[in-house]
Amino acid sequence: MKFTEFNFHENLAEGIAASGYDEPTPVQAQVIPLILKGKDIIASAQTGTGKTAAFLLPLLNKLLTEPHDAHHINALIVVPTRELAIQIEGHLEGLSYFTSVSSIAV
Repeated sequence: MKFTEFNFHENLAEGIAASGYDEPTPVQAQVIPLILKGKDIIASAQTGTGKTAAFLLPLLNKLLTEPHDAHHINALIVVPTRELAIQIEGHLEGLSYFTSVSSIAV
């Protein structure tokens, strides 16, 4: 399977390619289709298996393809530590580089 098979928004697909991603990890291949369908999921996997991208990619795709107010907060990611928030923001910044999506860790 390739990331292109998820049919992400073209600007998001460009960010994925620029980040060096070609094939999804097993956890990504399992959960991304469910999240894209609007399903809630709980995923448990070891560090480094791609969980962050597994939830960021469908979120970014939704922000790029569905109507929303661009002048309001449209998503909130709650994590237990500031370090993790900064790590996730960096990941989001890389994936969304070719889009109009912005983020900030607080």
